[in-house]
Amino acid sequence: MTDLPYPVSTTAPVSGEQLALALTTTTVPAFVTGPWEAGMPVIWVNEAFERLVGVGAEDLGLLGPHPLLALVEDDPHRAAAQADLAAGRAMRRIVSARKRDGGVSWLQVDVTPMPRAEGEELRWVGVTTDVSEYVDQQAAQLASLEVERRERADLDLIAQTTELLGDLEYPFALRDIADLLRSLVPWSGFYLNDDGLQYADGVDVASPPTGRGRRHTRYVPETWHVDLAGDPSGVVGGHADVHDVGTAPSPDAAPAVDHVQELLDGVVDGPVRLDLSGSYGPHTASGWLRRDLVRRVVEESGVVPRSVVVHAVAGRRRVLGLLATWHGDAARGPGADAGGRAEPAPEHIFTVVEVVARRAGTAIDNARLYAREHRLAEALQRAMLPEQADVTGLDVWTYYAPNAEHAQVGGDWYDVLQISEGTVGLVIGDVVGHDVEAAAAMGQLRSVVRAYAYELTTPGTVLDRVDQLVTGMRVPRPASMVYATLHHVTDDDSWSVEYTRAGHLPPLLLRDGDVRLLSGASGSLVGFGTAARKTGREVLRRGDVLLFYTDGLIERRDRSLKVGLDTLVEMSGRITARDAAGVGEELLSRLADSPEDDVAIVVVRVPDPVQDAQVTALSPRSRRWLLPSEPASIGRARHAVLRTCQAWGLVESAAAELVVSELVANGVLHGWGNIALRLFDTGDGLRIEVEDANPAPPVATDGHPNRVGGFGMQIVERLADWGWRPAGTGKLVWAKLRPQPMQPDEPAPALG
Repeated sequence: MTDLPYPVSTTAPVSGEQLALALTTTTVPAFVTGPWEAGMPVIWVNEAFERLVGVGAEDLGLLGPHPLLALVEDDPHRAAAQADLAAGRAMRRIVSARKRDGGVSWLQVDVTPMPRAEGEELRWVGVTTDVSEYVDQQAAQLASLEVERRERADLDLIAQTTELLGDLEYPFALRDIADLLRSLVPWSGFYLNDDGLQYADGVDVASPPTGRGRRHTRYVPETWHVDLAGDPSGVVGGHADVHDVGTAPSPDAAPAVDHVQELLDGVVDGPVRLDLSGSYGPHTASGWLRRDLVRRVVEESGVVPRSVVVHAVAGRRRVLGLLATWHGDAARGPGADAGGRAEPAPEHIFTVVEVVARRAGTAIDNARLYAREHRLAEALQRAMLPEQADVTGLDVWTYYAPNAEHAQVGGDWYDVLQISEGTVGLVIGDVVGHDVEAAAAMGQLRSVVRAYAYELTTPGTVLDRVDQLVTGMRVPRPASMVYATLHHVTDDDSWSVEYTRAGHLPPLLLRDGDVRLLSGASGSLVGFGTAARKTGREVLRRGDVLLFYTDGLIERRDRSLKVGLDTLVEMSGRITARDAAGVGEELLSRLADSPEDDVAIVVVRVPDPVQDAQVTALSPRSRRWLLPSEPASIGRARHAVLRTCQAWGLVESAAAELVVSELVANGVLHGWGNIALRLFDTGDGLRIEVEDANPAPPVATDGHPNRVGGFGMQIVERLADWGWRPAGTGKLVWAKLRPQPMQPDEPAPALG
């Protein structure tokens, strides 16, 4: 016989008595039952089964049909298991059973049909295994996974909230955050404390909440009847740090304490649970919030809320608003028991809402500080830059763009002064740096130059006096400057120019396609002059252009200042514009595409009525002006659009003048800050854009006798298609003139 790698038993087979003895003495609970149709009566159980359930086969027979079902708890898989048994198929399932000591054990039950001879009834043999430890481990793992999943979801929600709050100018951040929170609670909403509570979708950076915490004075009439059957307190659920506010009082009871106002005033830290069936005064924060919350929750969910949890949205020094969350604790609604109560909200919900409320408070506070800094910077910028006046006999165009990312102010400045009839002063300068300190130094220099310009006439003498005063004032930043005076010569209608330079780039004189640098009268930086300043002189004829600029127009990191100056001279020689604004637009389109520093430009052109009327400019069909919010800007805007229509050869000058006049007048009357005017020749009509800092849209009159204003927009509607859109913190109103055919014998429009 070949040797086998494993032992072979030669013992005789196990007999039936031995198998029965084995089943009887094994520690695995086993049983035998009759057929399903007979109620599966228990025929036999072993000793292990009796120890497990505490009863024998005889006692099980007293429990009626299907006695084994009486020993186990019901479970969702019972119907499927019974279907298998009824069909004669083997069945396995895990069930829970009550122990004799009152505990619960989990059992895996395997029931298998026994072989039978023909004519015998079907019998089943079952084996039971205690899997309580396995089920407990699995339940613990699932619970751990659920906690991890919930924590991840909470962290993801907080991350999304942080991302929304990171954009200080996004107008609907609070609305989107409230929508995110509704994945945790049925309803949530923000209220901002701006001289009284107001429901909020977002934070208006132009006018953020003050958070002054004043008493609520706006009365909202009661329009919703709250039917709160069941528990009169309305306080359901609970959080260890949630203060219960208000109870349903008797008719003679005094009004509840205004805990919401205390939350706004910082008397309590919160959160507080506001009972919506409580009695509050009509002008209290709790009363107003109660009425508004009931109305909003009923409108959105159709369920009358019983109570809400109110969290403080706190800034650095004061409470800026509230975050109210309804957790489904309604008198009638899903999840409520017979008494109208609901299960307490999980602890993590309160934690997430509290974190969101705190982050929202910090973000709103940042938005308020950002807006305050922005308004301060804009006010400083408007104070530093001149309000350009009309200069008789000259076409003047100015441009300024700060490159500072935060303060939006810089050290570059310009000024245009009508010193007397026939005498104009021009100055452009650059203080080192582009921050608030540079702007402050620039403001000091601007004031000093203005004072001496009106007193003295010769530029060199003016700069000498400026040097003396700046040295005494100890201005902390060095600065460069060009100062020039233009005198009108009535004999030949020319202009004489006197200028001096203090370390600044030379102005350019453009004449009939030739470009010349006015590089004379140079000297050291302002305040560092040791010798008397020199004065250079030139004569301007009709059509001549003077260009003053700062180094931000030409200086780049990848090229030297000399190369940039040569490029400016080359580009200036290609200019085809016949107006000062056109010259400036051509320079900006060719040189200022990506400036790395502040840019200031002053373009002065001596008009040539004969040549301007005969030649149409080929320069870019766009113009821009920055006008102060004052009535004189309306006339300046009309004059600018007439010049532009003449330079472009457009026949819509009269209509354009009316439209620009009305749009700029609206900006002056209803807006604030500077007004930006832009013109575009689209090829099928002139497009006019006027931008101001007031976000309120323009409204045309509807004929109501009590309406004030709006008639100007009716004029605009007759002449153009118009609309508006938000722009920055304000609005942009546009109008596109309907094209008019040019008549063959129609003369060119004259300047007004």
